[in-house]
Amino acid sequence: MTALFSAWFRIPFWQRVLGGFVLGALAGWLMGPAAETWFGPFGKAYVTLIKMIAVPLVLFAVMNAVASLHGQKSVAALGGRTFAWFAITAALAVCVGLGVGWLLEPGEGVTGLSVAADYSVREIPSVAQVLLDVVPGNPFKALAEGRILQVIVFAGLVGFALVKLGDRVAGVRRLVGEASEVMIQVTRFVLETTPVGTFGLIAGLVGSYGFEKLLPLGTYVFALYLACALHIVFVYGGLVAAHGLNPLKFFRGAAPGMQVAFVSSSSFASMPAAIRSVTHNLGVDRDYAAFAVPLGASIKMDGCGAIYPALTAIFVAQYFGLELAPTQYFTILVASVLGSFGTAGVPGTAIVMVTLVLSAAGLPLEGIGFVVAIDRVLDMMRTMTNVTGQMLVPVLVAKETGLLDREVFDADVVGLPADGDDAPPEAVSAGRGAGESGAGSTA
Repeated sequence: MTALFSAWFRIPFWQRVLGGFVLGALAGWLMGPAAETWFGPFGKAYVTLIKMIAVPLVLFAVMNAVASLHGQKSVAALGGRTFAWFAITAALAVCVGLGVGWLLEPGEGVTGLSVAADYSVREIPSVAQVLLDVVPGNPFKALAEGRILQVIVFAGLVGFALVKLGDRVAGVRRLVGEASEVMIQVTRFVLETTPVGTFGLIAGLVGSYGFEKLLPLGTYVFALYLACALHIVFVYGGLVAAHGLNPLKFFRGAAPGMQVAFVSSSSFASMPAAIRSVTHNLGVDRDYAAFAVPLGASIKMDGCGAIYPALTAIFVAQYFGLELAPTQYFTILVASVLGSFGTAGVPGTAIVMVTLVLSAAGLPLEGIGFVVAIDRVLDMMRTMTNVTGQMLVPVLVAKETGLLDREVFDADVVGLPADGDDAPPEAVSAGRGAGESGAGSTA
């Protein structure tokens, strides 16, 4: 048995995940709807495990990160750069979505679509309500309900308090750092179940989805996947190259987080793999990564909040035979960029964002109901785009601020570290100040 486990863990992580994906797709194709009954629970258990570690991981990682970054780099300056790149890449994502929609015309010639039975128009929260919801009225309730953005705000305040109190709370700071390390270890345990979870999720998806759901919207599905792929390869890759880094190295290092995002369709579920990818594989300072990646998982949605609403707006306009004016294109751009920040922490961000953009552009909201039926298939690619962007921005900011270890980034490290080997020794030098404890990953 020991030899079997040793052989399993000698296989690179990405190959194990890919194997789970292929076998899951095969099982779903052969068994049909029964695959959801037999194998779906494996996927659901995996997602539940990931969600289990999300809140404590974010709580201790952000507290430790804010306390550790103080005096090394201005948290405000790092936050400003991070937000700026969030906005820039979101604007570029909208342009990609509009461009692909304009070229492929996914709504032309499509007829006879029916609104999904479970679709209802989502209410768009006011700006004031969104801002109020960011602040936790009861931090323990926020922790219990998994409101990640509220947890980040609370953890950040505690981190600043630890800095302010200094040596008087040295024991608490040390305890927070040790708790963060414990959650990193728990994360390692959970991530090892990714191949099995991938198998269950993909088997259930392929078995429960028939081609009859996808065929009428085939061009639309293709357009979304193409737009996301173009954005990842050319926009993200181009920005990495513009910063003097090798894009192939970036994508190799980011691959574990991208894989988990694709199969789980959840930015929060992908956070542990995303943070460990940017720290272990890409050399980003662990404390900064523990702050930036959870923040990105809450508000950085290039797939769900930019490409998807823009492309859907084009699709709806074409389906209903409406001509979009230049002012409407501009409205879609602005609404998508600002809306992705304005709907931070709102459940069902993708549908809320499409509702917001269509409303702003004056397009029929019932068009959303046409694509809800295939949302799970769309969400896989959207989420992978989200998470890739959530890993990209910390790399760019770290390169600009000296928090990137080039030796780690350029090393031929693929997958995630083995148990007990959290980061290469060289990762502890260039990106971190003396005496700092590491910040963890997040779910």
